[in-house]
Amino acid sequence: MRIIAAAGLLASLVVSGMMASQSARADYVPPFKGNDTGGIIAYSMATQVDARQAAVDHCARYGKVVKFLAVQAYEGGYISFSCRWVPYGAADQPIRTLY
Repeated sequence: MRIIAAAGLLASLVVSGMMASQSARADYVPPFKGNDTGGIIAYSMATQVDARQAAVDHCARYGKVVKFLAVQAYEGGYISFSCRWVPYGAADQPIRTLY
């Protein structure tokens, strides 16, 4: 019985040691994150790709149009946007470009 208890204690120490060695990822946000109501684009990603087109394509997946809200134009900042329904009087659905 003591051998089983010792083996269980050793296994729990190994698992807790593995978990303690990994860093917490609570503050990690991907460079592009969004859903059907809008999203954010990291400013560092926006300097490398066309942020407007990425946002337009994202909102078009939900049948909506994009409205840009704010830009934090510095390293570590974000570009935020919302996805709105197609305005009244618009004849067609948004077009999603495929390259």
